[in-house]
Amino acid sequence: MRVALILLFMLALASIPGSLFPQRGINQAKVTQFFQQNPDVAPWLDRFGLFDVFTAPWFASIYLLLFISLVGCVLPRMRVHWTALRTPPPPAPRNLDRLPDAQDWTTDESVDDVLDAAQEHLRSKRFRVRRDADGAICAEKGYLRETGNLIFHGSLVIILIGVGFGSLLGYRGNVLVREGEGFSNTLTQYDSFKPGRLFNPNNLKPFSFDLENFTVSFEAAGKQRGAPREFAAQVNYRAEPGAEPKPYRIEVNKPLAVDGSKVFLVGWGYAPKFTVRDGKGNVVLKDSVAFLPKDGNFTSTGVIKAPDAQPKQLGLQAIFLPTTSVDPVRGPISLFPAAVTPGIFMSAWVGDLGLDSGAPQSIYKLDTSKMTKLGIKAMAPGDSWKLPQGAGTVTFDGVAQFATLSVARDPGGPIALVAAVLAIAGLVLSLFIRRRRIWVRVAVGEDGRTVVRVAGLARTENGDPGDDLDDLIDVLDPPLERTTAGLGGKTRD
Repeated sequence: MRVALILLFMLALASIPGSLFPQRGINQAKVTQFFQQNPDVAPWLDRFGLFDVFTAPWFASIYLLLFISLVGCVLPRMRVHWTALRTPPPPAPRNLDRLPDAQDWTTDESVDDVLDAAQEHLRSKRFRVRRDADGAICAEKGYLRETGNLIFHGSLVIILIGVGFGSLLGYRGNVLVREGEGFSNTLTQYDSFKPGRLFNPNNLKPFSFDLENFTVSFEAAGKQRGAPREFAAQVNYRAEPGAEPKPYRIEVNKPLAVDGSKVFLVGWGYAPKFTVRDGKGNVVLKDSVAFLPKDGNFTSTGVIKAPDAQPKQLGLQAIFLPTTSVDPVRGPISLFPAAVTPGIFMSAWVGDLGLDSGAPQSIYKLDTSKMTKLGIKAMAPGDSWKLPQGAGTVTFDGVAQFATLSVARDPGGPIALVAAVLAIAGLVLSLFIRRRRIWVRVAVGEDGRTVVRVAGLARTENGDPGDDLDDLIDVLDPPLERTTAGLGGKTRD
């Protein structure tokens, strides 16, 4: 048990980086943003798996050792408890009056009558009772305390099994969807996809959805100004091809559940709309472009690449500001995360985008090593910029939004949920059930009267048998008939 507790503590410590650093399995866009903002530190963190904490080998090793330790703890205790359940209560100690909770008195009732009354009362209180031939009754109660302990620890093992089962047969993928666009649950639609080792991509459920609009609001005043109040994605989904679309509102703690898969809302951002024409007047782009947020006021950066532009390829780097302001020191900044006065600060480049080399490129970076800078322009919605050297025209059409969604299927979730409920039930049993023993010894005294001795013993710290003992004494020696003195133990008044 000591080893299991140490491993459980280590598992809790190992989970901390999963909360401090963005995780690829949850939000790939934030991981990309972290690499951009910390180009020196991020590669080192990635070597230690800190962006994939819960699938890292070192995390899995702690997980596996904890599982083995819990099994090694639970199985021997189950055997011991099973033996205890089949074993009668232990015989009464020779000297009951030495126990901390012991009382005695004399009565005119016969020995058998006292024993019968004690046995009937203790059984009515759900004690396990054994009556010995030497005039003693042994009773014990509270076996469910250890049962609760075993249920709790066994449930932890089942939770680990459920989590492992889900990680082997489940999957998790991330996708960025802009307003007005859709998603279908096929492998090529995902921006990142992490299947379990035993998962078959052919088993992906064929649901789809369209992002109709994204709703976001912020605190407008006070100390919490700029703090988020609401994020919600309104979608129309189809459980299978050809089915009628159904509306659903995805919120932070309200995922869309379709045929065993769940769609979670994990992030959002702005997607400014542009129309780009090349030097010959051809429209080479007319769409919204997702920009990555850089700070709490959603100052965002993005890149536009037009490889088909003529006479030369065209590239644009831009900073989007939802509430535009220009600081004399810091330059263009956003004062508020909502799009109150949106603006774009854009730089234009012409030349070779480097896409023909075959080397992979990030959609959020522009390789300007073989390009020439044309200039910089500040733009508001509706503004157009005629690029120098006849390179073309850029129009800032407006602002849309995008949602980052995580699609996951976890077949081990129901197993873990049932085990968690059982663990709570077992914990309640182990905390509130008291383990205690009571003994009754009856004999005939020298004066011919019946001598009754009762005693109790707690098997746990909070298992005081005093109340049960008092109830038993009230049955065997009713208060109105008490006229006797003690015989060596505590006396009855």
